[in-house]
Amino acid sequence: MPAVMTSDYRQAITQAMQALQARDHQRAAELLRAAATTAPLAEMAWVPLANAELALGQNDAAEAAIDQQLLLKPREVGALLLKAYLREQARDARAASSFYRTALGQAALEGNLPPALAALHAHAGRYLGEADKGFEAYLIDQVGTALSPTMAEAIELLTGKRELYLQEPSVFYYPGLPQKRFYDPAEFPWFQPMLALVPQMQAELAAVLGEGAEGFAPYVHRKQHRPAPNTPLLDSQDWTAFHFWRDGELDEGNAARCPATMEALSHAPLPQIPGRSPNAHWSRLLPGAHIAPHTGMLNTRLICHIPILTAPQCWFRVGSETRGWEHGVPLVFDDSINHEAKNDGSQERVILLFEIWRPEIDTADREAIGRIFQAIGRYE
Repeated sequence: MPAVMTSDYRQAITQAMQALQARDHQRAAELLRAAATTAPLAEMAWVPLANAELALGQNDAAEAAIDQQLLLKPREVGALLLKAYLREQARDARAASSFYRTALGQAALEGNLPPALAALHAHAGRYLGEADKGFEAYLIDQVGTALSPTMAEAIELLTGKRELYLQEPSVFYYPGLPQKRFYDPAEFPWFQPMLALVPQMQAELAAVLGEGAEGFAPYVHRKQHRPAPNTPLLDSQDWTAFHFWRDGELDEGNAARCPATMEALSHAPLPQIPGRSPNAHWSRLLPGAHIAPHTGMLNTRLICHIPILTAPQCWFRVGSETRGWEHGVPLVFDDSINHEAKNDGSQERVILLFEIWRPEIDTADREAIGRIFQAIGRYE
């Protein structure tokens, strides 16, 4: 069909859109090419021209058109996806990945993907998944597999296989501390006398549970004159605590029932801040319970877990690392890093949970931090 020449670019664009709807890509391309000679850049239908050229197999012309649209609107999701697809067809994997990744990010930010882009959007996700695998395989081939755990993790972060999590305390941030999810329990020799008491602690727990678990109370609960926490575990028996120390106050009743547990806690260097710490309790998680991802209030402490009653299929994630609770193996972690827990099994899990100072913080700063939180507690 001969080209349709018109001095009215608006009319040509209108006719071209009708031709595209009728799947007459040749006529649509001719009309839009003609319109492009007179239309202002900002009024030209560059994306329809790119689609028409692509349908005709004119990929270079399609890319030239989409480049014009991206000059006008560099974050338009449809244009980014089409540019990525054209780079993919040109076997330019790095450019295709870059445009696809930007398109997916922008689409997530906007949150209103047009249905017409759904198929290409889904293709972008699949393409990036395969591209990331290919890039990782290439890196391993070039760098080798004899890598330290730290370097292996760095490559997983580089390729997007692992997500980056950093300290994000909700209240108080102490600068300069290492971004370390878990600490090696061997760094804390006082664990050994505590672990020696695990059989006695298990017997004390069994006695408490045998008496109807009296003393266990919902870990997340309402506080007078404070908004209720936004969690399905609010006032729930699925996640409960049996407190020995709470905000610096000893629970004398619970302590008297569990002398071996109190002896174990006497070996730990529990912080001493009036009105704030020590804090130590049994944490009980029933089957099916899920502690949603969250971060702690401050990054100046480490949380310690000593398993008392382990449960298969009960897991614990800190940052991008997931572990389980094993008999005789303490966990020491930074709770200012995003973490969660879930009991996917059929048995309950109970741990002895307590907090210690970060070992990197010296005595003077520990005292200053204590004064800060005491002052916060007194503030009216």
